[in-house]
Amino acid sequence: MPEQAADAPHLDMVIRAERAMLPEGPSAAEIGVRDGRIAVVADLGTGLTGEEVLDLSAEQVLLPGLVDTHVHVNDPGRTEWEGFGTATRAAAAGGVTTLIDMPLNSLPPTVDVDALEEKRRTAEPKAFVDVGFWGGAIPGSTEHLIPLHREGVYGFKSFLSDSGVEEFPPLSPAELERDMAVLAEADSLMIVHAESPRALESAPAAEGRSYGSFLSSRPREAENEAIRAVIEAARRTGCRAHILHLSSAEALEDIAAAREEGVRLTVETCPHYLVLSAEEVPEGATTFKCCPPIREESNRRALWEGLRAGVIDCVVSDHSPSTAELKLLDGGDFGGAWGGISSLQLGLSLMWTEAQRQGVDLADAVRWMSSAPARIAGVADKGRIAEGCSADFAVFDPHARWDVRADDLWHRNRITAYDAREVLGRVDRTILRGRTVDFTTPHGRLLRRSG
Repeated sequence: MPEQAADAPHLDMVIRAERAMLPEGPSAAEIGVRDGRIAVVADLGTGLTGEEVLDLSAEQVLLPGLVDTHVHVNDPGRTEWEGFGTATRAAAAGGVTTLIDMPLNSLPPTVDVDALEEKRRTAEPKAFVDVGFWGGAIPGSTEHLIPLHREGVYGFKSFLSDSGVEEFPPLSPAELERDMAVLAEADSLMIVHAESPRALESAPAAEGRSYGSFLSSRPREAENEAIRAVIEAARRTGCRAHILHLSSAEALEDIAAAREEGVRLTVETCPHYLVLSAEEVPEGATTFKCCPPIREESNRRALWEGLRAGVIDCVVSDHSPSTAELKLLDGGDFGGAWGGISSLQLGLSLMWTEAQRQGVDLADAVRWMSSAPARIAGVADKGRIAEGCSADFAVFDPHARWDVRADDLWHRNRITAYDAREVLGRVDRTILRGRTVDFTTPHGRLLRRSG
């Protein structure tokens, strides 16, 4: 950092923090913002001045704005589930300043340029944070991959098993490899919901209020087998591949071996797999249902080991909301309820709460939720407090304890598996491109992949 930057040109905003989470680690710093970008990173006490000066308390930590690359906004088409206005407010309340929207559960799904343009028109006037988009890869959509890539999507989402919505069918292994060969030519990214239909079909059906019945219906081998298929397709095509929402820790060995071999493979997991375990899911508590499922405590601990070892690259929400009716809350039938956990607003607090128990420091937890997902997706200038980057920040009090109340969340449907759970760490303020998010006037922008 420069020793003296007081004579720098005019600054719009200056933030002074005893702890700022810089790429090289926590440091006492002054951050100067000009035209929505970080213009200066200086030592605390340098004396930067600007139109607005924000002095953080000794308890608060300045974090880079989080980057959540796995969010189902469902808008347009299923806005009774979620929408850009509610989802991006929830994101901002949780310190997320950039999200990338998944191509399914909206109508139409984002599988061609026309659908992408419709989604952009829908999002632009409602976005409280910056929003980018994934494209979709489904049977018959191969010809649309490169046009969507040219229009700036960050990569392509595919399923190997039933997605849960008929307009987004899964790819066969041959279709997956064919599409990955096309994407390899463009150096694009294929992100995969990896569960094997063969393994799922041979498993017992989920029924009733027993979480154990549901867990048996989505065995680890369904993930393990599908991940091996993705690795093989990536090996043969040279395409970059990304495993979504890793739940089975058994797959870590295959993932590590493939990367050691040079296969271009990255992996994410989610707070619910790191915080929750199958043993604690109450009977009939369908708010805990997601696919792949929350697994046993021993598996949860192994996922943390995968994170610490660097086999798992990042942590994102997989915010997959629905209406209370689709969750079958009254009957508690795990077989029929919609699978998805709403947690977009809560991820940082959930992660920090558990990171403390795991002996993981705040710098690592934040990196997994900011610069790491930004790097994988190719979201330029996001997720880091560094000169030239977007001036996106979360002011975080890591000592604040509070109880989650579903009714206080910004999610359109205020149901969550974390209702009444005590968490550690609170986002006190979120800043997007040098402006504090006020939750009344959207000033998010739509992002396009550059390069």
